Amino acid sequence: MEWIERLNQSIVYIEEHLTSEMDYERLGQIACCSAYHYQRMFTYMAGVTLAEYIRRRKMSLAAVDLQTKNEKIIDIAEKYGYRSPTAFNRAFQSIHGIAPSAVKGEGVSVKSFPPLTFTMAVKGVEEMNYRIETKEAFRIIGISAELHQEVEQNFMVVPQMWQEAAVNGTIQKLASMMDAPPLGLLGVSACNDKEQWKYFIAVSSTKNSREWEEYTVPASTWAIFPGSGTNRSIQELEQRIITEWLPTSGYEYADAPDVEVYLHADPENAQYEVWIPVRKKQP
Repeated sequence: MEWIERLNQSIVYIEEHLTSEMDYERLGQIACCSAYHYQRMFTYMAGVTLAEYIRRRKMSLAAVDLQTKNEKIIDIAEKYGYRSPTAFNRAFQSIHGIAPSAVKGEGVSVKSFPPLTFTMAVKGVEEMNYRIETKEAFRIIGISAELHQEVEQNFMVVPQMWQEAAVNGTIQKLASMMDAPPLGLLGVSACNDKEQWKYFIAVSSTKNSREWEEYTVPASTWAIFPGSGTNRSIQELEQRIITEWLPTSGYEYADAPDVEVYLHADPENAQYEVWIPVRKKQP
């Protein structure tokens, strides 16, 4: 239950900062993980991205302010962090379906999104196979793309990156450079709180080449989950890991990248492993 309590403490922090600066790193600290892993957990647990949840909460409160307070729309927009009235209007309409100016009239319908509360749900009807392995650091080479600190802004970056790599021959070239474990095409999310977030399409290799970017995956303990199927199936597996396995596993996120190992990279029938960096929870 400690894990759920941490998430609920993070919700309290969000509520306290809806009209001030939201520090994603602080949210991760409350949940004892990185800002990146916090956002992944939040999305899978809540069914909505962190940025969208915060937007819904702000617009819910903004609607109440418009209905009950004699304040200018521009002042309410600024209160919730929107320096541009146009941006506020766009965000408000995306949630409520009407312009902020229309809310001041009587009989106008708006939406309310109350604060979230996380609870433990009984799941786990389907078995999950996994193993725990401690591995030394390993070197990867490949291509990378910088990621945004708000995870939802990266939803188009990674799929497009894979598509381009398949078309322009990058994947085939990288496969010829692979000569060290883990043997497979790798998707590595290097997203700690100290460096620029990056996503790598890479292979583990000892070969030298100026053509590729290098990165060292740090030594860590990994919870490794095998899977098969389509790109959608790997997302479903990752969701089950976070919502079903992690809360009761005795482990929590460690400060290391997430790794996807594609053993057979057929888009329709992939064989893969999901590596989650973990450490034992402190008593």
